Amino acid sequence: MAIIVLILLNIVALILETVEPIYNLNRAAFELFEDFSLTVFAVEYLVRLWVITANPRFSQPVTGRIRFVLTPMAIIVAILPLFLPPMSVDARFVRVIRVLRIFRVLKLVRYFRALRLLGHVIADRKEELVSIFLVLLILLALSSSLMYFVEHEDQPEVFTSIPATMWWSIVTLTTVGYGDTYPITALGQTIAAVIAILGIGMFALPAGLLGAGFVDALAAHRSEDPERRCPHCGERLDA
Repeated sequence: MAIIVLILLNIVALILETVEPIYNLNRAAFELFEDFSLTVFAVEYLVRLWVITANPRFSQPVTGRIRFVLTPMAIIVAILPLFLPPMSVDARFVRVIRVLRIFRVLKLVRYFRALRLLGHVIADRKEELVSIFLVLLILLALSSSLMYFVEHEDQPEVFTSIPATMWWSIVTLTTVGYGDTYPITALGQTIAAVIAILGIGMFALPAGLLGAGFVDALAAHRSEDPERRCPHCGERLDA
């Protein structure tokens, strides 16, 4: 529970640091809290590295620990921030590294069963999700091309090219509708209406797919013997 609170406080601190008056007034406190957080996360990381061989995926004492160290999230969340304070580098690079602290919120996944289940559902349905994503890309390209050829003659300063028109297509497909770019011809407005309707259906597909998969995974999880799963990492235990 303490780690969960610390992770949430890190996210709050990261948000407040972007408010210049608050950060300038409490800069020392922010830096002290960051150093404390790095220390706690480093200790937690070392403990996890020591006991990671209990996980079947990292069961080998040497190679298993090396594989765990080289996982992307381990590098971003636990290792890279440790080398930030002594580094003398460009300020823009430092800002990028500090923004990576937002990834600490992903550490919450291991503490909440529902988040772990959602990750398993995404992994199980990845082929269907990739197919839907490809269809969305095709729809984006077609809608951008159609709208460009229909509206470019009447609004050459708005629909300047197909890549520029993709912004309008994304806004329309997601039904955001900022209103900064819109068709003025009858044919263009008709196409826009059809695209907006298609967008609703296309984005409902992955939502329904993940929702159904989550319900199935939750039902399967509840039907299993709770003693066959690790209470800390959620991994299945060998009989």
